[in-house]
Amino acid sequence: METTTSTGGPDSPTTTLEAADSPAALGADGPGAEHADSVAVTGVDASPAGAAVGSAGDASEDDVDPEREGDVAADYLEELLDIADLDGDIDLDVEGDRAVVSLVGGDLDVLVGPGGSVLEALQELTRLAVLRSTGQRSRLLLDVAGWRQQRREQIRRQATEAVATVTTTGTPLSLPAMTPYERKIVHDVVAELGLASASEGQDAARHVVVRPS
Repeated sequence: METTTSTGGPDSPTTTLEAADSPAALGADGPGAEHADSVAVTGVDASPAGAAVGSAGDASEDDVDPEREGDVAADYLEELLDIADLDGDIDLDVEGDRAVVSLVGGDLDVLVGPGGSVLEALQELTRLAVLRSTGQRSRLLLDVAGWRQQRREQIRRQATEAVATVTTTGTPLSLPAMTPYERKIVHDVVAELGLASASEGQDAARHVVVRPS
């Protein structure tokens, strides 16, 4: 397994997320064993030493250095890949003030899951690993097999089409529910094209509404 670092310019089946001590909680026969459609990410508290992770309120408000975030995340993910018997390389980058960690190569679709559900869970676990190591909250972005990049391009197209529709009809248009990162992509595209947008809804149903300017 190789880890490469670069610094660049400018974030069905059930997935379960619980606390535990390390990627070893995935088990020696981890998700790579059978490459099932469902991966239960249980018991991962992202602390290899087994120490408890403090609450969000206990974390420092200072931003952790993105390069240090990437290094901690790479160590955690490398252990997980070894346990799950999955082949892949880890690429590290920095976009603005955010660490970007990408797992590439090999057959890693099992770590993406339906609609990116496993990827989102794994990203949160990796952020917990950074919190455990640094005592600071992490905003790192995790991608696996280029899924998030493809999703970003899909959302940009969707936002562009929504702007065209609203411009033609003059009426607001609601988009499907999205993650905070995905909603930001929509807001940026809508602003670039001269219309207005706002997030509405609660929790998993939160979505963007595109409005006439």
